[in-house]
Amino acid sequence: MTYLALEIGGTKLQLGVGRADGQLLVSPERRTVVPAAGAEGIRTQIADALPALLVRAGIERSRLRAVGIGFGGPVDRVAQTVIKSHQIAGWDGFPLGQWVGDLVGLPAVLGNDADVAGLAEARHGAGRGCSPVFYMTLGSGIGGGLIIDDRIYAGADRGAAEVGHLAITAPDHDGTLRRAPLELWASGWAIQNHARDHLAAGAASLALDLAGGDVARVTTQHVAAAAARGDALANACLARARAALAEAICHVITLLCPRRIILGGGVSLIGDALLFDPLRALVAERVFRPFAGLTQILPAALGEEVVLHGALALARDAHPPTQGR
Repeated sequence: MTYLALEIGGTKLQLGVGRADGQLLVSPERRTVVPAAGAEGIRTQIADALPALLVRAGIERSRLRAVGIGFGGPVDRVAQTVIKSHQIAGWDGFPLGQWVGDLVGLPAVLGNDADVAGLAEARHGAGRGCSPVFYMTLGSGIGGGLIIDDRIYAGADRGAAEVGHLAITAPDHDGTLRRAPLELWASGWAIQNHARDHLAAGAASLALDLAGGDVARVTTQHVAAAAARGDALANACLARARAALAEAICHVITLLCPRRIILGGGVSLIGDALLFDPLRALVAERVFRPFAGLTQILPAALGEEVVLHGALALARDAHPPTQGR
């Protein structure tokens, strides 16, 4: 049985086709999202990319069972609508499940991308064989997903585990304490903006040299590369992000005590020395003592296609294979 999978984010769009076991048949169709084009631009990209994917896979639409969608923002899983996008205009309240279903002529099921990625990691990746599993995606924003016994925990049907919006108190760039959502401290955009604020105020950093001397071009990747070479400002930016992330993880452990917390997304790729090793040490210092040592903090295993693997699982769960198809 074959399923279609979509990932719709704030910076990228991916379409894949795969089997009921979550495995992709061919490499995905990928598109770069143009934020200025809004939601309508992304919908046009989906319609344009789908035929090319099916041709490469050698699959006719009549052989597809259903479609799974991982969306980069909160969704109403009962109504199958987008609640809000924090990155792209034009998605708020949009009936995305119905729109995709009408486009491809198949039943569609919609989920939050972090929930869907967490489902994939729990079934096929770093959380396989464990329950509960808590997944965090550290990208342009921060999302979370709680997987219990290989099923997404959806709260009161409008989602749950929105760890990126957990309020964290930490020092701002000027040293004053500020309370703000986690993703304003530890996301990719937060790290790069923190570095840019200091650089614009006259601070020196190798990150600026790596960006060609243009403050507006400094990214988290530049910050990480500079930190790996011992740059003081870059290391300070990452330390602030790690401290906020450690506090959030300690809250997760206190409330849920999952067996594994899995970190994915672009920020997680900066590696053990700059992220995972010091983060584990911070959590070990601060964690609720009775739960110390019970939760492993691991990198995600499924890479850039994690949401697609999870979307296949989402579609398969909602529309299991039937005999003769």
